Amino acid sequence: MKVQIIVTHLLGAGHLSRALTLGRAYADAGDEVQVVSGGFPVSQLAKDGITLVQLPPLRSDGVNFKRLLGEDGSAVDDAYRNRRIAALRAAFHAFEPDVVITELYPFGRRTLRHEFRDLIETARQSANRPLILSSIRDILAPPTKPERIAEADAILAELYDGILVHSDPDNTRLELSWPLHESWSSKIHYTGYVVPAAPEPQPDGIGKDEVLVSAGGGSIGDELFNTALEAARQTPDLTWRILVGGADAADRITAFRAKGSPAIVEAARPDFREMMCHARASISMCGYNTALDVLQSGVPAIFIPFDAGTEVEQGIRAEALGKLGGIKTLRRATLTPQQLLDGLEDLQKEPKRQITQKGFDGAAQTAALTRRLVEEHRSRA
Repeated sequence: MKVQIIVTHLLGAGHLSRALTLGRAYADAGDEVQVVSGGFPVSQLAKDGITLVQLPPLRSDGVNFKRLLGEDGSAVDDAYRNRRIAALRAAFHAFEPDVVITELYPFGRRTLRHEFRDLIETARQSANRPLILSSIRDILAPPTKPERIAEADAILAELYDGILVHSDPDNTRLELSWPLHESWSSKIHYTGYVVPAAPEPQPDGIGKDEVLVSAGGGSIGDELFNTALEAARQTPDLTWRILVGGADAADRITAFRAKGSPAIVEAARPDFREMMCHARASISMCGYNTALDVLQSGVPAIFIPFDAGTEVEQGIRAEALGKLGGIKTLRRATLTPQQLLDGLEDLQKEPKRQITQKGFDGAAQTAALTRRLVEEHRSRA
């Protein structure tokens, strides 16, 4: 089975990370996998077993997702967008997939709707029409305008064969953040969470008893990092490690180190999940991947959900997961070093959260489900 996953991450790297995790599961199942990435490259993410096709990259202008910036940092024009559309078509025709998976669209990425729609129409008109699926995380950005709901409803009903919801329905169901419509609700398939296998403690002891501070693959966590640097200055008895991701990580690391905090400041590490297993605590935002790393490792955690602009997804997730224990949630807008220190003290008083692997085999389950759906699709052709 040939699987093509289309993904564009615009701010952090979470969307690409999840797409690559999913791609590795397909590869492990013996499938040929192509991930077409439309965001900027992220060097620390594993790509083994996957063919990665890079489109002319895009990123958002901060949290303004309507203004997209290209390789040179300027706003993209129609010519740049058309280059992406042409590259998507070329990738499809060269690969000839059995299944096309659009990550987040049409529930999101509306600013890229023309390229997604062009790809789907290209796929539907091909001699061997592939199965067409949408892949979404547990919590979406709730729609704010009725016309956007209607637009997504029409696209899902007309053009998609299925919707892969990467969550445990006992914890978070799709309707928690998106209204279901009868025209496509029967196409929903809950897969479980898409995460790598549960980590083991870092073998060299790196991260043991440390406070690990992370903020994904972009610069949106710099406020959190600065607050943590000050908290580390006030607690010389604790070891704080700040992990900085993103294409400009080196320059930001230099700037953070110049502040004179005793915290260890370094680039995001591939063994981050293993470090969490024996860390004193994790402090982070509440994106899909990091939140699930917290649950799998059992580390006590402080979540500071990203809430700039109209973002509410991480807050909904933090509220849902906070009921499991060993997790505290603080507000980004009013965050202070003392709040971090008080939160760490409170976590040390709580009983250790029970680690469970229920629902964490979503990548393998998705691969098996997709194979069944492709077989059913072929039988109807």
